[in-house]
Amino acid sequence: MKIFNAILLFAALALIVYNATLIDFNDPFQGDSTVAIIGVVAALCAILLLTILNLSKKIQDKIKNNS
Repeated sequence: MKIFNAILLFAALALIVYNATLIDFNDPFQGDSTVAIIGVVAALCAILLLTILNLSKKIQDKIKNNS
C-alpha cells in the first residue's frame, strides 16, 4: 500500500508541474489556462486525500498495536 501511495503522490506532483507550465499567467482564466488551473487544483486535492489516507492508516496501526 505504501508503494502504491508513493506512486500516486508522484503522479499528482508530476501533473501539478505539467499543468503549471500550461498556465498563461498574463491571462490565467482564458482558454487552456483554465483547464490547467483545474488540473492543478484536482492534483492538490488528490495529494490531500492521499495524505489523509496515510494518516488514517497510521492511526489504525497504532490502535491495533495498543489493543
